[in-house]
Amino acid sequence: MHDIIILDALTGSQTAVLSGHTGQINSLTYSLDGTFLVSGSSDKTIKVWDVQTGGVVKTLHGHSDWVNKVSISTDNTMIASAARDRMICLWNIKLGSCCIIERYRDYANTFTVTFSPTNPQLLSSSGDGTIQQWDTNGHKIGCPVPGDHVTFSPDGAQFVSLKEKTVTIRDTDSRMITIELNLVNNAYHCSFSPDGSFIAVADIHTIYLWDITGSDTYLIQTLSGHSDPVTSFVFSSPYCLISASRDKSIKFWQIGTSSAYPVLPDKRPSSPTSAPIKSVSLQARDGLAFSIDSAGVVKAWDILTGDFKKSYKTKIEWIKHADIQLINGRLIIAWRHASRREIDVWDAEKGKLQAISIPREDTQDLRIVGDGSRVLQLSKDSIQAWDIWTGESVCKERLKKGNGGFETFQRGSPEELVHFDTLRMDGSKVLVRFGVSSVQGWDFGTLGSTPIQFSETSSGRPHLNFIDVRKWSKSSLVRIEDGVTGKEVFQLYGKYAQPSATQWDGQYLIAGYPSGEVLILDFNGLLPK
Repeated sequence: MHDIIILDALTGSQTAVLSGHTGQINSLTYSLDGTFLVSGSSDKTIKVWDVQTGGVVKTLHGHSDWVNKVSISTDNTMIASAARDRMICLWNIKLGSCCIIERYRDYANTFTVTFSPTNPQLLSSSGDGTIQQWDTNGHKIGCPVPGDHVTFSPDGAQFVSLKEKTVTIRDTDSRMITIELNLVNNAYHCSFSPDGSFIAVADIHTIYLWDITGSDTYLIQTLSGHSDPVTSFVFSSPYCLISASRDKSIKFWQIGTSSAYPVLPDKRPSSPTSAPIKSVSLQARDGLAFSIDSAGVVKAWDILTGDFKKSYKTKIEWIKHADIQLINGRLIIAWRHASRREIDVWDAEKGKLQAISIPREDTQDLRIVGDGSRVLQLSKDSIQAWDIWTGESVCKERLKKGNGGFETFQRGSPEELVHFDTLRMDGSKVLVRFGVSSVQGWDFGTLGSTPIQFSETSSGRPHLNFIDVRKWSKSSLVRIEDGVTGKEVFQLYGKYAQPSATQWDGQYLIAGYPSGEVLILDFNGLLPK
């Protein structure tokens, strides 16, 4: 097939087909600003495409054999190419002229040419096992270093090279080694994530992902799924990697899960607020999510796009626990002040509704039930339901001992060991978790004062467990597990590993952070039913 197929990185759907080459496509690269696409083909030509129109801007002739690799400069004026004719060439796009900067005497299949994203220079690697730096006039910079495949970091300050089973990251200016990694098999492809936090390397069938942000580089993910060799891959965002293989498939990998499917929406964090997020709430039926920060600012977010919609400044401040629900078009907020025992309830349209005076016991968490009639207060050994409109106590359920539950959290710190884990399937079900091993659930949406107790397996997604491990271990992270196999299918990494508030409804995960950022992830189609 000689066509270029454009896919939407979020949905995986086809958006365009570019036709013009008469041979197979061997290399593709976008310009830094996304306006042009450059292709190299076995028809011995290079084509420059206008991304918006899909038309050919320029066709470059000059190579006498397959064009294997192409790269475009940051200012869109030059193209570097490498081909089976043993030549590395620099092209002036406007003039269509070619300058041969290297011609190998013996046969050498050049693997890579790549422009720096920040400096007027490029790197090439060839079959002789060396990597050479060049300026844009075709002059060599320094001596060659060992390597077969190479790419620059997003800031141009480093480059990564592969040599058999060794992955080496070097300083661009000094070419000194800063990081060295080793694989079991030979490595063939490498790439930095757009923010420079990760480096991905592929052997034959598998892609390995390392976190390189700290002094201790560590492997965070292994992406397995292709049945034939991986031919190329690229990051579409800091959180998504797309790979192509000889098995005729293209896979979309979410950074943080081993599943190879696209994830919606865009996983970039929303714009920060001015104070730490104290509580988040999902309203999937309305297409909205809410956050409230310690300064009392409530913000609404579009679940599908992640865009900020509107904000509301309350008179709330110094929040310790809170919940927000949109009830029949009215925004209801329940919160507990850091220095008071009362629970305050607000209607965002009408102002303060009720101050519920609670007994002298610690509040671990708060939840408003789905119909807005009650607020649930979790203490270290009970759940108490209060009528939102009257402030009267409706019922109180004792947390039961056994199965590693109550007996376990009594030995530790109650503030970290017991917490609500909302299901939000119908807005009225809650789970209470004690450490890792014990869970109890109630449905407070029924008539009367006595809630119905249920088991975790009746929650509608029995194979998925959302575990906010931070509640009892500061060194562990937020994750989602398959309850049957015990296999982890998702985990928050890097700077997003320590949210200050989370909620999971079986499809969406929302997380708020001390920085004021809000992250929304959609797992529809990604996780098992």
